[in-house]
Amino acid sequence: MNILLWVLQVLAALLFGASGVMKVFMFDKVSEGVPSFGALPRKAWMTLGILELVCTVGLIVPAAFHWEPSLTGVAATVLALESLVFVWVHVQYREIPPILMSGVLGLLMAFIAYGRMVLKPIL
Repeated sequence: MNILLWVLQVLAALLFGASGVMKVFMFDKVSEGVPSFGALPRKAWMTLGILELVCTVGLIVPAAFHWEPSLTGVAATVLALESLVFVWVHVQYREIPPILMSGVLGLLMAFIAYGRMVLKPIL
């Protein structure tokens, strides 16, 4: 279980890290032609991107260095909740593929949070 959780944490960190970088540094380019980016102000998207980058670090660093490893579960929980926000945004615009992607990522983050808090916590 520990190996599975680590693999999922690294994959999630890569996905959410890339997403955060795009929201913070490439917003104009990635938002072109995507109606759902108009649902929130640009500063809100940038804030969500920064949150993703912070949580990306939180998925790996605390667990890897055994420094406050409970922060890994917290980071996963925050990303799961953020995924719910994205599902809501995409539902407003009836964007089916992003709804599915956000839903799957939210479930993945919920599993990581549950795994690190209950199934196989890092002590």
